[in-house]
Amino acid sequence: MTDKITRINPDHLHATPGYHHITVVEAARTAYLSGQCPLDPAGDLVGAGDLNAQIDQVAANAHAALSAVDAGPEDVVRSVIYVVSDDPEVLAAAWFRLNESPIAPAFTTASTLLGVAQLGFPGQLVEVDLTAALSG
Repeated sequence: MTDKITRINPDHLHATPGYHHITVVEAARTAYLSGQCPLDPAGDLVGAGDLNAQIDQVAANAHAALSAVDAGPEDVVRSVIYVVSDDPEVLAAAWFRLNESPIAPAFTTASTLLGVAQLGFPGQLVEVDLTAALSG
């Protein structure tokens, strides 16, 4: 599928820390993953108050969700990352941790990182929404 995905950083726009300003997809099918939360298979929150542990769980959950539709991180065409913080250092740390995770290729596409006041589960610090282009 990646041969139908083009990522572009126009010369007249600022340099990015790994993502692309534009992602063009020539695909007939798209999968929209719901926000991947740091929950284990039993539905319990992983790593309450531990951003790194939660990012690791979110990455594992996102990888499993992508696999369920025969996609991989390289098929992601849009990501939105939510982190409970208004501290730029915490937001940057989350970005770098995700870019060291097994789903790192997902964040080379059009990506947005947002600091938010809270997320859906008590103690939840991070959530990731992904959109993937599917073959066939």
